[in-house]
Amino acid sequence: MKLGKLFITGLVAAQLLVGCSAASDTGNATSESSGGDVAKKIVVFQSKVEIIDQLEAAAKSYQDETAVEVEVHGTSGDDYFQRLKSELANNQGPTIFSLSPGAEITQLSNYLADLSDLSFAGDIADGMATEVDGKIVGVPYTVEGFGIVYNKNLIDPSAITDYDSFVKMLKDFKDSNLYGFGLSQESYFLIGHILNHPFAVMSDMEGYMEKLAKGEVKMAETPEFQEFAKFYEAIRDNSYNPLEVNYDKECGDFATGKTASIHQGNWSYSMFADYDVDFEMGLMPFPISGNDKLAVSVPTVWSINNQVSESEIKAGKDFLTWLYTSETGKRYVTEEFGFIPVVKGMESTSLDPLSAEVSRYAAEGKTLPWATNLYPAGVVDVHLVPVAQKFFTTDMTAEAFLLELDEAWAVATAS
Repeated sequence: MKLGKLFITGLVAAQLLVGCSAASDTGNATSESSGGDVAKKIVVFQSKVEIIDQLEAAAKSYQDETAVEVEVHGTSGDDYFQRLKSELANNQGPTIFSLSPGAEITQLSNYLADLSDLSFAGDIADGMATEVDGKIVGVPYTVEGFGIVYNKNLIDPSAITDYDSFVKMLKDFKDSNLYGFGLSQESYFLIGHILNHPFAVMSDMEGYMEKLAKGEVKMAETPEFQEFAKFYEAIRDNSYNPLEVNYDKECGDFATGKTASIHQGNWSYSMFADYDVDFEMGLMPFPISGNDKLAVSVPTVWSINNQVSESEIKAGKDFLTWLYTSETGKRYVTEEFGFIPVVKGMESTSLDPLSAEVSRYAAEGKTLPWATNLYPAGVVDVHLVPVAQKFFTTDMTAEAFLLELDEAWAVATAS
């Protein structure tokens, strides 16, 4: 299967779906499958911590409508995937769980129920459902994009188009006692997402990643990664130490004008609600190799555990159907979760500024794929983060940094 192709196909369709007229209300959830009992309780375990409170509220609304209890659990990072694998292996897995398209789907494919019979399966935007052997096994949360979130009062994106102009921006702000650009200490915000760019600007990203896994190519010998290491070095030398800054502070410093830009995605907009932000913000490409595109893809999908009882599988399908087709469910997805719709009949009339930028870039076809979906499972948290931490606490050269990334990648691929 070509999991790597999931991210581009249908992105323009996703933009069109934003403006679709809402489908008629399906009312309370009904069983997706004919006949048989439906379990009265299901467990949802998912990794997107930004929506945990909203998802719990949706679960309560669903219980009020259907008398089926939905117990919601969540955590993030490598801890989530390791816990999920352990629970599934011990036959204690949740009914519904979230996965990232790519390596996580591949690792857990034996546990994934066939969701092709969901009533709205045919309404999912082209290429956005995750399939294994021709069967839908993952329903997309949304489409997301990342790059540089910037303060429009401080940065003109047309002036930052390559390495030299990026470094000039960093140095100009440093001279003004501001930070031009920032990362944070969490694994994907430190190295996972930003490392996507040298992969994604390649003409054959998947082919390169396959060769990298086999040891046939090295990052240290690849021009795109050599340039990336220079970017990383410039960030270290001209900004704060991200190991001392968590996600909350990174977003807070941006919201209060202490940092002109941060490497984040449209999901970060919810972090600014607690601040009196007095400027307009935008989302611009990370300019490696002159790149003018945002990294856009499906970040996470809902899957159902095929090891639970048939009645529990039915109940899980019913909940997903309610979430994506009932008026109440659609309101939670678009308004409370803040998701860009990827299913026909769902609409959002009030996208936040960053999500609107993702939709615009998608509609214009200016998108890069997410290499992150094809990373070896666990490579970021377990193998790449220690290298990045060492880089930001020593005078490690760009060349040495790439050599250590190559070593870490090889270990992760072999494990």
